[in-house]
Amino acid sequence: MSGTTSSFPERMELRGEGLVLRDWTEDDLAAMPELFDHPDIAYWTPIVSPFDAAAARARLERDRKLRAEGTAILLAITVDGGGPLGEVMLRRAPEGTEIGYAVGPAHRGQRLAARAVRVMAAYAFEELGVERVILELEAENAASVAVAAQAGFRLLDVPLIEGEEKGRPFSLQTWGLDRP
Repeated sequence: MSGTTSSFPERMELRGEGLVLRDWTEDDLAAMPELFDHPDIAYWTPIVSPFDAAAARARLERDRKLRAEGTAILLAITVDGGGPLGEVMLRRAPEGTEIGYAVGPAHRGQRLAARAVRVMAAYAFEELGVERVILELEAENAASVAVAAQAGFRLLDVPLIEGEEKGRPFSLQTWGLDRP
């Protein structure tokens, strides 16, 4: 793990795996509820639910604040730089450089999450100099376990992360991908 805490670029676009990961913009606000206001996303992620226009605006503002602080980047998953199909996140945390993702229900089944995770991991290795990126997910979340495996991650032998979110307990496994 690198000790760098430099800020992220103000503007970002990452390309690879047939995807363009780009900054969220005001033009995306109308599309965000369609992507994030879904029972699966409400259950498995910390994304606010219900997810409406106000939640979209708050998420865009939070994205910009976290990036300016050098804590996290949230990028829209697209195939061509156009309309968003989901989101991929990279967050610097005490436990490591974490990647997270959410794909809108209408866009699942295209391996968007696994592809976006690999592109974001390559960015972390090449541009941030990290030695390992991690995913934190619940073992019962079969879709996320499949994404972890498809993206080349392996389950790490570390303690579960236990907590409560949105009134329900969770136990997160940590999956890791080391620098090639």
